Amino acid sequence: MVKMVSHGKHIAIIIQQLDKFNPEIQSMEDFLNESAKLLKTLNVTDQEFALDTLAGCIKYKSLLDVVVNAFFVQDGRYCLIAERNLYIVICYLATFQLEELGLQHFSRIVKSLDTAKMQKFLRFFFNPLYLNTWIKDEWSRFYDSLYVKENWIDPLLRWQPKVQQLIEQLTDKLSNRTTTVKTSMVTQPKEFNLTVPKPRAIPIPLPIPVLEKGLPVPPSTYKPPKEKKQLEQIRTQNRQKAEDLLLKANADRFKCAIMKSEKAENTQYEDSIKSKFQAQKVQRKIDNIPIKLNAAAILREGALYQRKMEQELKRIENLLQGARDPSEFLEWQKQMRDKDLEEQLAEIEYRRLRGKLSYEEAALAHQNVIQENKKKADLMREEKADLMHQYEEKRLQEQQEVRDLVEQVIEGHKNAKEAKIKLQKYKQEIVQKVCEEKKELHRQALEEDEEKLRKRSELIQQIRLIGLLPSIRHKFVDLTETGGHGLTCEMSIVELRERLALLREEQKAAEEERRDQIIHEKQAKEQLLLDKLDQILVFRGELSRAAALKKEEEKRKPQSGERLVKDERILDLQKRIVEKKKEREKQEGLSKITPQKSSIASRKDTFQWKHWNELEDSRERQFKIFQHGFMARETAQKMSAYEEARNGAKVCILHSEVK
Repeated sequence: MVKMVSHGKHIAIIIQQLDKFNPEIQSMEDFLNESAKLLKTLNVTDQEFALDTLAGCIKYKSLLDVVVNAFFVQDGRYCLIAERNLYIVICYLATFQLEELGLQHFSRIVKSLDTAKMQKFLRFFFNPLYLNTWIKDEWSRFYDSLYVKENWIDPLLRWQPKVQQLIEQLTDKLSNRTTTVKTSMVTQPKEFNLTVPKPRAIPIPLPIPVLEKGLPVPPSTYKPPKEKKQLEQIRTQNRQKAEDLLLKANADRFKCAIMKSEKAENTQYEDSIKSKFQAQKVQRKIDNIPIKLNAAAILREGALYQRKMEQELKRIENLLQGARDPSEFLEWQKQMRDKDLEEQLAEIEYRRLRGKLSYEEAALAHQNVIQENKKKADLMREEKADLMHQYEEKRLQEQQEVRDLVEQVIEGHKNAKEAKIKLQKYKQEIVQKVCEEKKELHRQALEEDEEKLRKRSELIQQIRLIGLLPSIRHKFVDLTETGGHGLTCEMSIVELRERLALLREEQKAAEEERRDQIIHEKQAKEQLLLDKLDQILVFRGELSRAAALKKEEEKRKPQSGERLVKDERILDLQKRIVEKKKEREKQEGLSKITPQKSSIASRKDTFQWKHWNELEDSRERQFKIFQHGFMARETAQKMSAYEEARNGAKVCILHSEVK
């Protein structure tokens, strides 16, 4: 058992240390180490007791908070929140250390503290009903319920009769104690000599709203609503609009919904229009339009031409030293790329024809499936008609049975409705009486509040009239005098104004000097830009003459036509496609399907055929674009290489002229 000399002093030290603990800033181990340094003044036994209590209160904080929070809500409503750690320490000692301390030592600790607070908390905590119900349930949320019952709840219930005797002793002490007033020296504060503030104006309270009389029930409650008629009108209008839209949709059908004969007429009409229309080539006229350049563009273009001249000089020096001309390699590279392009084009044409052949085969298979489906559909229609006839007979029998059952239920509901109406009238009479009594009480309360409000408003008006009395204050200011604070840098307002005027004049002179300097810098920069612009014009003239000569040489060369290599696989596929197409057209002519029954199938076929034609056209366009782009890239690379070799001498001459 732990023996302690001054129980209240040690409990106060523990509470003081708990107030300092902040789990967000420091850990429990660091806090206990710091506390051990502060508790070195105590003996070993007291120090161990204090550290164990601190560690237990921090470790089981969640369990102790459940009890202490409930105590502040129920019995401790008027207790101070600052004393929270006191109740946590007592709760920890009663729950976890009562077996070790013993009842006698625990009683000494409790009696050394405030009697009223301890009596109230122990009576709340050792209530058997609380221990067996909500305390046990809340603690079971953190630990196993069986562990809570065996280790904490059962020992507390075992100690409850003895602790109850301690609570009764505390109650007797509270009832029989005599209040002893200790006379001690009390500090008497002195008032500060502060300026008395003006009293605040008391706001006039708003008048209490008078209860308005309720409006009677409108007669429209017992009449059918107008919205029902409006909804019917809107419904008829919407139906008419839908019919009009259906007629327009049937009149202006899409191309996929047009019959085959109509579609043929439309295609002939479109072909005639296309034949009439002839696209005209746009004649482009490229004029040498002057372009206005800013300073950055002029400097950037000048640096570009300077860099090009340096590159050309370096290339010519390399040629003079024995470098090789890359024209032979470029020619071989072009031949190899042309060969690769022809192989790619042949492969693309082969794949396209394979796709067209698979489409023709799929169309033949689709026509065969349509014929089989027609036969199956006729059999299913006959079976469906028999089943519908049987279903109609069965449905009529069920409807007759339901009508008989409904008539029986309606007769039973009539008697129940009469009883409900009588009960509703009786309840309405009671509600009317209660409402009248409530209105009378409310009216009396409003009259009393209005009388109080009137007296308060009169008093406030009198106070405001007293505060509105005028007070005359005169203060004369001499601008030539100083403040008189005893400082060496004091000056009057007139002297301050003169000094500010002198500073403004100095600032204006500095601004004029800076402005002149900026103007000179700007003129120098404009002169530099003009020199650069003259140099750029000379370069552009020489480059335009070189471009004109290059264009004339290109016109003289004969244009080579595009040639597509066809191998044996492509020719074989083209023959097979023609044979399949003839076979499909022959089968369509033999079948002779009527337009009423096969309208859906014919529309699907025409749509698929149109889709296939569009897909094939798009592939041909992509093939031509790919071929043109590949050839354009090759020619551009080759021409750029030849251009460097051809114009090298001209650039060198131009460079020497500019220097």
